[in-house]
Amino acid sequence: MKTAVFACQRSRLLRMVLAVAAALAPWGWVADARVIKIEITSRESPTFEGRAFGSAGPYEKLRGKAYGEIDPADRRNAVITDIQRAPRTAKGKIAYSMDVFILKPINLSRGNQKVFIDINNRGTMRWTQLNGGANPNNPSTATDAGPGFLMNLGYTIVGNGWDIQVPAGGPRLAITVPVATNPDGSATTGPSYEYINFDNATTMTYRLAYPAATLNKTKAKLTVRARLDDPPVTVPHSGWEFTDENTIRLLPPGTPFKQSHVYEFMYTAKDPVVAGLGLAATRDFVSFLRYEAADDAANPNPLAGHVRHTLSFAVSQSTRYINDFQTFGFNEDEQGRRVIDGVLNWIGGASGVNINYRFAQTGRTERNRQHHLYPEALFPFAYPVLTDHLSGRTGGRSQRCTLSSTCPYAFDVNSANEYWVKAASLLHTDTKGHDLPDPDNVRFYLLSGLQHGTGNNSQSGVCQQFTNGTNPEPVLRALLLALDRWVSAGVTPPPSAVPRRADNTAAFAIPRPAFQTGVVPQEALGWPTNPGVTYNGLTTTRYLLDFGPESHKGILWNYPPSVAGRPAYVHFVSKVDKDGNEVAGIRLPEVEAPIATTTGWALRRAGFGENDGCEAAGQFIPFKTTRAERMAAGDPRPSLEERYKDHDGYVRAVTDAARKLEQRRLLLAEDVELYIEQARASTVLK
Repeated sequence: MKTAVFACQRSRLLRMVLAVAAALAPWGWVADARVIKIEITSRESPTFEGRAFGSAGPYEKLRGKAYGEIDPADRRNAVITDIQRAPRTAKGKIAYSMDVFILKPINLSRGNQKVFIDINNRGTMRWTQLNGGANPNNPSTATDAGPGFLMNLGYTIVGNGWDIQVPAGGPRLAITVPVATNPDGSATTGPSYEYINFDNATTMTYRLAYPAATLNKTKAKLTVRARLDDPPVTVPHSGWEFTDENTIRLLPPGTPFKQSHVYEFMYTAKDPVVAGLGLAATRDFVSFLRYEAADDAANPNPLAGHVRHTLSFAVSQSTRYINDFQTFGFNEDEQGRRVIDGVLNWIGGASGVNINYRFAQTGRTERNRQHHLYPEALFPFAYPVLTDHLSGRTGGRSQRCTLSSTCPYAFDVNSANEYWVKAASLLHTDTKGHDLPDPDNVRFYLLSGLQHGTGNNSQSGVCQQFTNGTNPEPVLRALLLALDRWVSAGVTPPPSAVPRRADNTAAFAIPRPAFQTGVVPQEALGWPTNPGVTYNGLTTTRYLLDFGPESHKGILWNYPPSVAGRPAYVHFVSKVDKDGNEVAGIRLPEVEAPIATTTGWALRRAGFGENDGCEAAGQFIPFKTTRAERMAAGDPRPSLEERYKDHDGYVRAVTDAARKLEQRRLLLAEDVELYIEQARASTVLK
C-alpha cells in the first residue's frame, strides 16, 4: 500500500514538473531542438488520378525534406552515442536533414484526424502491406492505391528518413547526419566488423560499411568457413586486398567469394556517423506535425490542427528501430509530450536495430545463420523493468517512457520465424524464460506457423522445402483497427496469444556448444517424422556478449565478441500438433484448416550451406490428397481426403476458422469473405 501511494505521489510530482517545464517553454527555458524547416519539393494534388476514398474524398501527395536541430545538452538527446563529437551550428546545436512523405486528404476536415506513421524499412515504406497497391514511396496512379483500406478510413500517411545506411538522392527515404570526430578535429577510429555471405559464385568485391583507417593488411583479418558450425579459417594476406579504403576483394583479381560460405572481416575503420540522430528524426518530425503550426521560416505545417492521434506501423528492421525508439526514450518530445500514441510492430522480435552505436550498421539483422556478432540482441528485451540474471543490469523498454508518462499502447506481433531465429519469446518472459504478465499498455501476438514475410508455396531460393505463403495482412488490418480503438476510445483489445510456460505450449531451446545456435528436441516440440523432411531443431540462441567496457555508452572495443564460454538466455517456441502446425498464437485459416504443414523455420539445401538455417524462410509441406498416397509415402499426417472428405468439407472448415477469428476481432468481415471466396475457388479435393 505504501508503495502504491508513493508511486502515485511521484507521478503527481512528475506531472507538475512537466507542466512547469511546458509553461516555461515560450521563454526558451526548455531546450528547443526540433524541426526548424520543412520544405515541400513536390505536390501532386489530387493524386491517384483523382480517385476518391470513402468520406475522406481525394488525396494529395507531398514529398520534400525536413531540417532539424537538437540540443546535445538536453537529457533526452544525451543518450545518443557520439553526440558530443558531432559538429555544432552557430547556436551550439546538432543539425540533420531527412526526406519526408505525406499522403493526406485534400480536405483534412474530411479525414479521421489520425496519422498513420509508416516507419520505413531500409528507406521503403510499407503502408501498402495493409492497404494493398504498389509504389509506396511515390504512389500516383489509381492502381497504386490498391483497395484503399487506409484511405477509405481517412488516415493521413506519413514517413521520414531515419536509416543512415540508405543512400541519399534516390527514391527511398534517407537521412543525412554528421560524422563524429575527435575533440581535436582528427578522425575517430575504432574496430569494425563485416559479415559477408553471397548465395552465388559470381560476386568478386565487397564494399565496407565504413572506410578503413589504414590499408595495412596486417591490421585486418579475413576468415572463411563453409557452414556455421565449422571453425573459421584465416584467409592469408596474399589471398585478399583493399582496392581502396572502402572495398576489398579476393586475390588473384577475378576470384569470386565462395558460394554460401561465411566470410568475416575485422578491421580498423574511421569516420563513424552519429547514427542515433535517426531516433531523434522521427520524434521531431512527428512532433512537428502533431503540435506545431509552422516552422521557423513560417512555412505552414501541412497537418496543423488536424492530428488527434498518431499510430505507427513498422515491419522487420523498422520494428527493431521502434524497439530502440522506445528503449532510449524517444517517444517523449523535447517539450515532454508523447509522440506516438499507438505502436503496431510486425516481425521485429525482441531485438534492436544496431543504431545507437559507434560504427553502427542498421542494415544488419541477426538470424540463425547471419549477423550474430552485431549489437542487435542486447538486454533489455521486454517492456517491464527487470534485472538481467546474467549481467546483473536492470532495464526495460518502458523504463524511460514510464518516468515521463509518454508510453504508447503497443501491439507486438511476430511470426513463428521470430521465435525460431530471433528468440522472440524474450518479449514476454524474464531472462530465465519465466512468463511475465502483460503490461497494461502492451499485447503480444504470434501468427502461428508464418515465416518472416510471405513466400509462394513453391520451391525457390536456397531452402530445402517449398516456402511458406501464409499471408499476415488480413490479421494485421484487424489489429490496426483494434489498436486504434484502444488508443482513441479505450476499447480493450483482443488478449495476447503467444506460447506460454503456464499453459504448456512452450517448447524450450537448448543451447549447444556451437557458434550461436540451440536446438529444440523433436520430442519436446512434437514434430512428426515425415520422410523427405529434415528436422534438426536449429534455433538462434541469445548470448550475453562482451563488447567491451564502454558498450553501455555505445562504443564497442571488443568487436566482434566471441560466444565461446558465454552464458545464454532461455528462449522457447510454440509446440506443434500432430501435423507439425503450431498450437499457440493466432491460427489463421491456413493453419486451423490446413492443406499443409506450415513452419516459421527452414533449412538450407545442398550447395548453399546444407542444413544450416534458411534465415527468414519457413516451409510449406503439403498433405497428400488420399490415404493411399500418404500410406505409400510413409506420411503420418492425415490426407486431405481423410480430413475434409470433399471440396465442400474444406470450404466449411475454412469458413468456420475465419468466422471464429472474426468473433475474436482478429479478422475483419471483408477479409473473412475473401478467405471463403478463395477456398471456394481453390482446387482442394476438386
